[in-house]
Amino acid sequence: MDINTIFNIHNEASFETAAFQTFQHQFENNSVYRSFCDLLYVHPSDVRNIEDIPFLPIQFFKSHKIVSNRNPVQETFTSSGTTGSITSKHHVTDIAIYEKSYRNGFAHFYGNIEEYVVLALLPNYLERKGSSLVYMVNDLIQRSKQSESGFYLHDLKALAEKLIQLDRAGKKVLLIGVSFALLDLIETTQFQLKNTIVMETGGMKGRRKEMIREELHQQLCNGFGVSKIHSEYGMTELLSQGYSKGNGVFQTPPWMKIYTRDPEDALTIQPNGKSGGINVIDLANINSCAFIATQDLGKVHTDNSFEIIGRFDHSDIRGCNLMVF
Repeated sequence: MDINTIFNIHNEASFETAAFQTFQHQFENNSVYRSFCDLLYVHPSDVRNIEDIPFLPIQFFKSHKIVSNRNPVQETFTSSGTTGSITSKHHVTDIAIYEKSYRNGFAHFYGNIEEYVVLALLPNYLERKGSSLVYMVNDLIQRSKQSESGFYLHDLKALAEKLIQLDRAGKKVLLIGVSFALLDLIETTQFQLKNTIVMETGGMKGRRKEMIREELHQQLCNGFGVSKIHSEYGMTELLSQGYSKGNGVFQTPPWMKIYTRDPEDALTIQPNGKSGGINVIDLANINSCAFIATQDLGKVHTDNSFEIIGRFDHSDIRGCNLMVF
């Protein structure tokens, strides 16, 4: 399958065609996914609608090597996980597809990266190897071609000074950070930013008490002096990202789509508007698995935007005893 087909999707029909082609390819070339489909007695000849395609539980990225070709692995992205826990591994056999996905995705929502100074506050991600988020942000920093762009680890004072200086100078700034570090930053300095996009990538990572999105965003809006907090929805197991420009409502690029599954029956896709488990089709995952049942809970709106409202814990995942084989 020509990868350019994926990044030239512009309507529902071309998305569906590419999704069916990807399913056929992964059924034939991904042994783990094929076994999962066989257990569900689903064959490509049975698939009439996208809703008929099986979604692989995301836990398989912890227990199996999920690849859809025999090419050598170029990068292995790993989830952060807690000490001693099993981490997810996403084996990427063509890193250029990931680069094309996040570059095109960012441009789709925010325009030319060269217009931005990119300041990254991702301490816990920088302190370990294998973060797909750090890989992406590092590349965006390089491609911004702005000498002020860069990572900040723990020097919040230097970051605050740089942020105020750039914002006052009228520079377009993208401040992208993990939630707990952004909260740490506004505890050191009160900002009144006029030209800065503040984007949180989620996660307290055990550093602070978890809080609901509305509370987090309100604190960040107050601290940075902005009216909206942007968000990025991504994960180790995906090569594409959704973005929210405020209020926690995310949009996806044209080659990515979100569905919800029935919380009581993991194999049933629900109509838009009902809360349920988040299923993702990410066609950039052509060489791993493009059809993933995540552990997030959410709701998809009629315009295909979506919200995340929580996570399943293991006891909440019902109706899918096929997850371990």
